[in-house]
Amino acid sequence: MAAVAANPPAATEDPEPQREAVPGLESQRRQIKNGESGQERPLRAGESWFLVEQHWYIQWEVYVQGGDQDSSTFPGCINNAKLFEDQVNWCLKKGLVEGEDYVLLPAAAWHCLVSWYGLEHGQPPIERKVVELRGIQKVEVYPVELLLVQHSDMGTPHTAQFSQTDSIDLVLRTAREQFLVSPQEETRLWVKNAQGSFERLCNTRVTVLDAALKSGQLVVMETRSKDGTWPSAQPHAVNRASKEDEDFQGQPGICGLTNLGNTCFMNSALQCLSNVPQLTEYFLKNRYLEELNFCNPLGMKGEIAEAYADLVKQAWSGHHRSIVPQVFKTKVGHFASQFLGYQQHDSQELLSFLLDGLHEDLNRVKKKEYVELCDAAGRPDQEVAQEAWQNHKRRNDSVIVDTFHGLFKSTLVCPDCGNVSVTFDPFCYLSVPLPVSHKRVMEVFFVSMDPRRKPEQHRLVVPKKGKISDLCVALAKHTGVSPERMMVADVFSHRFYKIYQLEESLSSILDRDDIFIYEVSGRSAICENSREDVVLPIYLRERTPARDYNNSYYGLMLFGHPLLVSVPRDRLSWDSLYHILLYRLSRYVTRPSSDDEDDGDEKADMEDKDSIPKPGHMAGGSSQDPGPEQAGPSSGVAGGSRAPVDNSPGPSHWPQRARRKHLFTLQTVNSNGTSDRSNFNEDTHAQPYIAIDWEPEMKKRYYNEVEAEGYVKHDCVGYVLKKAPVRLQECIELFTTMETLEKENPWYCPSCKQHQLATKKLDLWKLPETLIIHLKRFSYTKFSREKLDTLVEFPIRDLDFSEFVIKPQNESAPELYKYDLIAVSNHYGGLRDGHYTTFACNKDSGQWHYFDDSSVSPVTENQIESKAAYVLFYQRQDVARRLQPQPGLSDPPVPPACSSPPNSEFMDVN
Repeated sequence: MAAVAANPPAATEDPEPQREAVPGLESQRRQIKNGESGQERPLRAGESWFLVEQHWYIQWEVYVQGGDQDSSTFPGCINNAKLFEDQVNWCLKKGLVEGEDYVLLPAAAWHCLVSWYGLEHGQPPIERKVVELRGIQKVEVYPVELLLVQHSDMGTPHTAQFSQTDSIDLVLRTAREQFLVSPQEETRLWVKNAQGSFERLCNTRVTVLDAALKSGQLVVMETRSKDGTWPSAQPHAVNRASKEDEDFQGQPGICGLTNLGNTCFMNSALQCLSNVPQLTEYFLKNRYLEELNFCNPLGMKGEIAEAYADLVKQAWSGHHRSIVPQVFKTKVGHFASQFLGYQQHDSQELLSFLLDGLHEDLNRVKKKEYVELCDAAGRPDQEVAQEAWQNHKRRNDSVIVDTFHGLFKSTLVCPDCGNVSVTFDPFCYLSVPLPVSHKRVMEVFFVSMDPRRKPEQHRLVVPKKGKISDLCVALAKHTGVSPERMMVADVFSHRFYKIYQLEESLSSILDRDDIFIYEVSGRSAICENSREDVVLPIYLRERTPARDYNNSYYGLMLFGHPLLVSVPRDRLSWDSLYHILLYRLSRYVTRPSSDDEDDGDEKADMEDKDSIPKPGHMAGGSSQDPGPEQAGPSSGVAGGSRAPVDNSPGPSHWPQRARRKHLFTLQTVNSNGTSDRSNFNEDTHAQPYIAIDWEPEMKKRYYNEVEAEGYVKHDCVGYVLKKAPVRLQECIELFTTMETLEKENPWYCPSCKQHQLATKKLDLWKLPETLIIHLKRFSYTKFSREKLDTLVEFPIRDLDFSEFVIKPQNESAPELYKYDLIAVSNHYGGLRDGHYTTFACNKDSGQWHYFDDSSVSPVTENQIESKAAYVLFYQRQDVARRLQPQPGLSDPPVPPACSSPPNSEFMDVN
């Protein structure tokens, strides 16, 4: 026995009847000293040896060496009284030394001495085990004495002795027996360390020595509460709420999860997993305790499995309306840093991490062997698949593998040599693509050359992988304006962020961009060398007092929408440009009356000589700098690439003196809308930009801001591109369709000895008990990210996979390929902001419920299918029947979606 009771029963021997069969003294000496059962035999781990008081043993040696059985040296009964502290508890004295205070005898020799001489009345035998510590065999004279207490009664310790080779599980069983804990109750142990804090004894399979337990340490046994919580995990602030929850009795499993701050993704994944019947039963019935793997280097030391088990037990206790998954969230963040903090994440990504973590924490394979992956090499599929599955199970064997893992066949064909590679790989879930539309809806504003027409908002359907020219062609159908007379620009913060070329890809335009398409003169779109018109980008600026103490200079702030204006080359002068712009702005700029004219016309003849330079000519005459100038606060955004529309000298050669007119002045600027000359020196042939500068009073008097911002909606804006719903079976077909590998992910052909863009095809070979289907709604490209809100029609029951499984099928058991829906993880919203919820079917009641964080409400089956469905959980019908209790005599009505009518004739697909 490894555990030694504090008060062992007294063992008494009656010496008189035994002494009649006492052998001769020499025979006694040889039997006790020598031989296989004698004192000199080697120690063997696990054997029992006994302590005998040294003085009695010496007396016995003298007696047997004298050779006279009637001698006065007869030792009498074995008396170990000198070895005990007292004769009540019979505790061994501390500091006893072998050879001085006692001798050690093997069990056979001890029993012989007791049969010959007897044991002092009332004394217990002092039995000790031989243990192996660090390769050395020794008799453990002093076992480890532990003080066992209950968490609910820390003041009443019970002393128990354990060998250093005893397991912690024996300590736990001893505590349960001592405190009369029923077999149904779950318990765990804590130990008080030298610093006074408590540590969990998680791994009950290690020894007392490995756990570093010392004599006198306090070991606390904690019993799980009825509501599934551990008393030590409950803060004092929620004790009252916990008592109220204990009084509450609801349907097990109908329990919400509190949102800790953007943790709806975690709550959704947990609710789905919690409603997988066989996995939940595995935790509720404590089968996981026997399979916790604390030494797996790929695992989380059992902590993820224990944290998830705590959540399941609380949710299915029936004593909670909702629970706070704070401990679980902390554990996940500890082992997966991407989930630290309170950012929004993907429920499928957390689900993938959780399934992998649970698998490694519960892996029955304690030491993974090396397994070499083998190609088919022409062998039959059945043989290769069986070998692949056996190899997988040699390294991975857990409840997660039993429940969620399947097998698919991967076929790769080299395009050069035709080499075919066939492998069988396990999967935990299917990530199926959605049929993607090749069309895209884009909203643009069309700005006509006719100043009387307001900008028009258009909704255009264009090819998703099209070019800017396709956008112009689509707009031409609505406006009647030729695509050659259009220029496309991205407007941001009152300036041109980018002016696009016709051959650029539409993928560079994001849905949130403000795209303006300007009508320009057809003569300006032929080629640069033969254009008769120049297209000038025009900005609007207002002169405002600078934030300076003495207001000694002014700043310029951009406002309104910029323009692209066609200007004939023969009218490239400031005066002509002024009148052209005045005409283009005439819808929202009022012309001054004759009474408002000043003496500007008197200077007209002189100022007209300051013309905008024509192509190939330098501007003549002297110019004066208009004085200090600074950009407005919104001018810091750098412009995109610009489309040069003229080969005339750059703005650095332009006359810098802008003529003062009645309403506004004109100024050459860079693409940011500022007059920073340092930018011009980089490229003297850069696109000329013109700014219309307004004085505040003139702008207030002649510029109608309301009219300037006005626009009309074309009839096409009311059109909605209808997305036809797709069937789940179509997504699975797309998953199994042959595809060519991308350049970023080539395959190394062992025959060609080089990487190839091979063709790849996936086929389903073996399906799991619970099939997780991930709908790939999120699309990421170099330029864009989008969510596909296509409605996927999925069956609630009888999803048939027989047409997708290529393994030879058992026709007598069709339920092996039919699945019923048990849970759905939903995602509402877009990429940057969204919300996750869950539909799940309760395994006990068969009723569907909607889980929205801490809120839970019943729903009907016709509410489950929606565009928000993201991850689907299906259970195989034969598994559902196996888990169902036996029905009564009468057949039940139509079964709920999460279960099927029981049938004793089922066959597992494995």
